[in-house]
Amino acid sequence: MKLPLTTPLDLPSNERPGKIVEAFLAALESRDLPGASRYLALGAALIFPGNRVFTSLQALVAWSATRYRFVRKTCEQTETLPGHACGLAVVYCRGTLAGEWPDGTAFAGVRFIDRFEIDADGRIVDQQVWNDLGEARR
Repeated sequence: MKLPLTTPLDLPSNERPGKIVEAFLAALESRDLPGASRYLALGAALIFPGNRVFTSLQALVAWSATRYRFVRKTCEQTETLPGHACGLAVVYCRGTLAGEWPDGTAFAGVRFIDRFEIDADGRIVDQQVWNDLGEARR
């Protein structure tokens, strides 16, 4: 069963995928896991550095708790490539991360790029994350 999206779907189709990504990231950052999961397609894969693949937000949050207390993304640029023949749109979100390491020390200015695939129903089927968090930790 698909839950309704909270993002207005009456946006022009070329703007919709980027708004879906923004809403998903905002819900995830605030740890609104039920809200964030509404944007995920059944079987969505979330792939993080070290080729760590998650198929549930709960598993992602548990893993991230070992890396940092919290993280915030500042999206400096979002770029949407229109849907392809298979109906997928690709959205890139680029910016910086800020947050706290597990010991409470702050970090900021860590580069990231997220790549999302959005299906024709407006659901995220794939998220690939690249960032310099490992380098910043050193």
